[in-house]
Amino acid sequence: MGRCVLSRLGAAALCLGMTHGALALEARIDGLEGDVADNVRYYLGSLDASQYGRQRLEGEVLRRTREAMRVYGYYEPQVYQQLEDRDPPRHVTLTIEPGSQVVIEVLEIRLEGAAENDPPFRDVVDAFPLSEGDALQHAPWDRMRNRLANLALERGYFDWRFDDRRMEVRPFDESARLYLSLSSGPRYRFGDVTIQGSHIEEERLRNMTPFTPGEPYLAGDVALYAQRLGQAGWFSSVSVRPRLDARRQLALSPPTVGWWNEVGTEGEAALPRDTAARAQAPVGPRLSAEALAAVTNLHAPSQPEMPIDVSLTPAERHQFEVGVGYATDVGPRLRFAWSQPWINQLGHSLNHEFFLSQPEQQLTGTYLMPLADPLRDQYRLQYGLRHRDSDDTRTSESTIEFARRWEFDNRWIQTLFVRATFEDFTQGGEADSVFLYYPGVSWSRTRTRDPRFPSWGDRQRIAFEYSDSMWGSDADFLRMTGDTEWIRMWSEDLRFVTRAGVGAIETSDFSQIPPSLRFFTGGDRTVRGYSYESLAPRNEEGRLRGGQQLLTASAEIQRRVTGNWWGAAFVDTGDAFDDWGPGSLNTGAGLGVRWISPVGPVRFDVAHPFDDEDNAWRLHFAIGPEF
Repeated sequence: MGRCVLSRLGAAALCLGMTHGALALEARIDGLEGDVADNVRYYLGSLDASQYGRQRLEGEVLRRTREAMRVYGYYEPQVYQQLEDRDPPRHVTLTIEPGSQVVIEVLEIRLEGAAENDPPFRDVVDAFPLSEGDALQHAPWDRMRNRLANLALERGYFDWRFDDRRMEVRPFDESARLYLSLSSGPRYRFGDVTIQGSHIEEERLRNMTPFTPGEPYLAGDVALYAQRLGQAGWFSSVSVRPRLDARRQLALSPPTVGWWNEVGTEGEAALPRDTAARAQAPVGPRLSAEALAAVTNLHAPSQPEMPIDVSLTPAERHQFEVGVGYATDVGPRLRFAWSQPWINQLGHSLNHEFFLSQPEQQLTGTYLMPLADPLRDQYRLQYGLRHRDSDDTRTSESTIEFARRWEFDNRWIQTLFVRATFEDFTQGGEADSVFLYYPGVSWSRTRTRDPRFPSWGDRQRIAFEYSDSMWGSDADFLRMTGDTEWIRMWSEDLRFVTRAGVGAIETSDFSQIPPSLRFFTGGDRTVRGYSYESLAPRNEEGRLRGGQQLLTASAEIQRRVTGNWWGAAFVDTGDAFDDWGPGSLNTGAGLGVRWISPVGPVRFDVAHPFDDEDNAWRLHFAIGPEF
């Protein structure tokens, strides 16, 4: 019985929801077209006829129609309407004689104060699309007014006001007069920065400011400072605000009727204690609020300052993260991370990460030591333990690295490093162990919009590494790697992804180069259609040996199917080889599906390898963004 009642209640609720959507009034319009007709339909589209009696509904239709036309300058239209006979009606037929549009007769826009010579303000005024003699439209006027108000706050004109803001419409004369006068007052400059709640050395936080005291105020710089403090990872909450309240306490409100006004101008000592005495109080000259404000302004600095208040809350000292995933290259994978975003007042941090999959297990740790500019300049001490057992490769590797990192204004990152590696390996049936000491340098840059599923982005990286037996390393080599990846949108529903990679090793004894430095390719992120790192030169027994050179390239086009679902078509090519100029590259092509999940795109591809006679196709599955 209870289940039956619930079912009926659910059905009734569904019917009510459907009825509500169905009762939106649909307008059929004669005598009007274009944007004006569309605006009338928009105004009437939210009108629920069931909420009105018939006579009242007619009045509401008339009121909304005239209001929708007024913003386009039609102030005296003749509107004839006919509601359909059903109750409540769902359609209304409107026959409209719009009449003449109101024309702008007078247009006066004035900027006074420091904003008069500030280019962004002039640009807004110059971009106003209407002029005297044009038909009146409300929307451009409102947009300009709001943009000027926002611009005043964005650029530090905290004393701004509209001295005049009028739209005088004379329908009988078919004319309008528009007046706008903005008095900006002086432009404020950045004042001192006050920091509260920080556990990090203040000097480091001040070095992250994109402004210096005395520079003209910009709201964008305040937001950028907050962003930088958040990117440092030292704080769980960041608040960066101009100290507006302190300035506004000096402003006086216009006088209001009542005895309490005397308190504000003369003080409590002049206020009689009883009502009768107050009524008999002598009336004489008093200092008005406007006069007091004028006297205050006489002594105000020509370039006032706006202090900045920073309020911070330290981040948790220990943070843990667990991730589970799957890819056809490595199968199921588990990631466990333990990070300490700060371990002392200098902002040093320590991160550990453990990665586990069937072919590979890895433990890494990174100790970061930020310098004067914490986000751009750092020292990095890194260690790693790695074991890999995949096809013809079996290796155990231990690495320690010390690096210096710089980030330039163009967002390129330069890293100088010295690395020591011990690797015990068996590659293609040949076993060896090497101890390598070698320096290196790399340059990289990543730019992206919406990292979860970039609509635009690119990534570049190039690196050089050099080892020499002269300082005790077991191998002599010069190794170069470079890769690039680009994402561009040609429309909201068409996306292109391209990438390319190159690599080369110059050495006199390739057998001393460990597998971690040799080149292999093939798999989900390189050449689809071939198994993971299966493309490389082989020895006489047909086992993978690894290559001295590498070349890969890929092109992919994606098109939105519906919502967060995309289809993809791609072509990949590449190989690892021993001599420059590969005789033939291995190529794969196929189709795929992309679903934009909350954690990034889920990619499913079916690829056909053109150079593998044993396999007609291969499935590839991966989760996560391209960058």
